Amino acid sequence: MTEDRIIETPACVAEGAAWLAAQDARFAAALRVTGPLPLRLKPDGFAQLLSAIVSQQVSVASANAIWTRLQEAKLTAPRNIQQASDDDLRAVGLSRQKIRYARALAEARIDFNSLRGAPTADVVGELTQVSGIGVWTAEIYAMFSLGRADVFAPGDLALQEAARMLFDLPDRPKEKALRDMSLNWSPWRSVAARLLWAYYHVEKNREGIR
Repeated sequence: MTEDRIIETPACVAEGAAWLAAQDARFAAALRVTGPLPLRLKPDGFAQLLSAIVSQQVSVASANAIWTRLQEAKLTAPRNIQQASDDDLRAVGLSRQKIRYARALAEARIDFNSLRGAPTADVVGELTQVSGIGVWTAEIYAMFSLGRADVFAPGDLALQEAARMLFDLPDRPKEKALRDMSLNWSPWRSVAARLLWAYYHVEKNREGIR
């Protein structure tokens, strides 16, 4: 299987989970705790990238609240972001930094259709040219909006903490160390991420990802 594999249905996620469980008994144990994993697919396009920016460095609950206010204010399209004042954007909960990021995204004119068929490395490379879109945001977009089966987001703190707990590590792994670990979970790294997020939810009783 290559990185071109796209996760489209719960059966795809179940296939990946079974593969991971067969490869590592700790994943098998985690899966017994979590039960079947969610599909988590989302649409692609501007709104989903804006949603990912909103989620940066805030809790899931805070991100959900801000996103709801953006939707209610009809501020999830590029033209509306461009036409809104800073006061409008602050009123829905965006920080000064995220206002700048939202405007940069609105002005970037990304060809979202072309990203659907591009290699994941190219997707990450193109998206991270936009101010405010780092590797984490680009990888989350590739995972959930493009459905890529073999993407991981090792900069995610919940994934780091879940890996620490599941693999009984002395400390939370740093981004590079977790990226190296995740190579063992290819070609189903996106499902490994889903499993670790689900495990985090069970162990911490809180959501790790929107």
